[in-house]
Amino acid sequence: MTLRAKPLQLSTADAGFEAAFHARLHWSADTDAAIEQRVADILADVQHRGDAAVLEYTQRFDGLQAADVKALEITQAELQAALDSLPAVQREALQAAAARVRQYHEAQKKASGESWSYRDEDGTLLGQKVTPLDRVGIYVPGGKAAYPSSVLMNAIPAHVAGVQEIIMVVPTPQGVRNPLVLAAACVAGVSRAFTVGGAQAVAALAYGTATIPKVDKITGPGNAYVASAKKRVFGTVGIDMIAGPSEILVLADGTTPAEWVAMDLFSQAEHDELAQSILLCPDAGYIAEVQAAIDRLLPEMPRREIIAKSLNDRGALILTRNMEEACAISNRIAPEHLEVSSSEPHRWEPLLRHAGAIFMGAFTSESLGDYCAGPNHVLPTSGTARFSSPLGVYDFQKRSSLIEVSEAGAQTLGRIAAELAYGEGLQAHARAAELRLNPVPPMRDTK
Repeated sequence: MTLRAKPLQLSTADAGFEAAFHARLHWSADTDAAIEQRVADILADVQHRGDAAVLEYTQRFDGLQAADVKALEITQAELQAALDSLPAVQREALQAAAARVRQYHEAQKKASGESWSYRDEDGTLLGQKVTPLDRVGIYVPGGKAAYPSSVLMNAIPAHVAGVQEIIMVVPTPQGVRNPLVLAAACVAGVSRAFTVGGAQAVAALAYGTATIPKVDKITGPGNAYVASAKKRVFGTVGIDMIAGPSEILVLADGTTPAEWVAMDLFSQAEHDELAQSILLCPDAGYIAEVQAAIDRLLPEMPRREIIAKSLNDRGALILTRNMEEACAISNRIAPEHLEVSSSEPHRWEPLLRHAGAIFMGAFTSESLGDYCAGPNHVLPTSGTARFSSPLGVYDFQKRSSLIEVSEAGAQTLGRIAAELAYGEGLQAHARAAELRLNPVPPMRDTK
């Protein structure tokens, strides 16, 4: 039987478009109750027993035997050895990608990550102090596939932000270590790395054990157990986001070769069966060309079964009245990855308000952003681009307000504050402000 991939074909002119469109977009983020309970048990156990629980779960779930958790740590010498062992072409590609990611995030830090202050007319100083987090944990998936690019995208912005300790956890089923992941950790400046994964790794980072240090924030994607664990430890530590399945939306005006767009749709569909790939285009003939390219190219793809299921279950080729309508629909979807595959991408970009990342022009494949363009590939999914942003330097910094009220400023601000405090019934607040009004007693000399 021939494997086929037939994304749902819709037209915005059809009477039933809205219902079909919403049904195709729907994805439930509900976590299985059994997973939730298992994760809760693992977190509680690691919090209570520390290293012993981490070791037990690593042996049970990853089949990795070790005398103690110290034996699960990957040394800096091993990370360097992994980098040195790579074929020259692969090593140079990794270092080039890391350099571009670092350059982008350095620019991001200069644009938005510096402390600032000013003094108003009475000498009162107001501002903001920006400081890096002390220690962060990055989770790198390592079950079905290896993701050195995730190491770069999580560790480099943390390093640029000034984080002093970056702790990496990565599952290594049966003890198999991916040298490219270890090499990426070396290039990106990871401080310590442990061969631990799953909910137990999240728990160890959140609560700390005798061997694995407690962090201030955990970033990085993972499976349902990891996502559930991150959600549960939020508040004890910070987290980046709860990521859903990967998404790509292509806005096409019909000028890009159909094979290119078909492969761009494949590039997300091959992640997993729940990934979503959508094409919006005002040219029915071009949509037919893309479907023909899908039929032609699918048999040669190693992950064709996953691609076919993703496109059949969640993919869509949508005929729009025009490109303006396509942009409006894109804003409703708020996709993780948005390709503007047009001869005039800058004409349409101003109309696009919601997207994790916008890839402009026929030559800008989403895959370049995944690996080496420079901007971060950790992006909001499931419509959350309406209110959230890509991972960046700012996720590894915190901000403290700076306030230094002058004696003259206290005379004005004190009266305002006292009036409002009395209105709220908080007399001590009001009196604290009033005590600093004229006449002000001399400050005590502590010398």
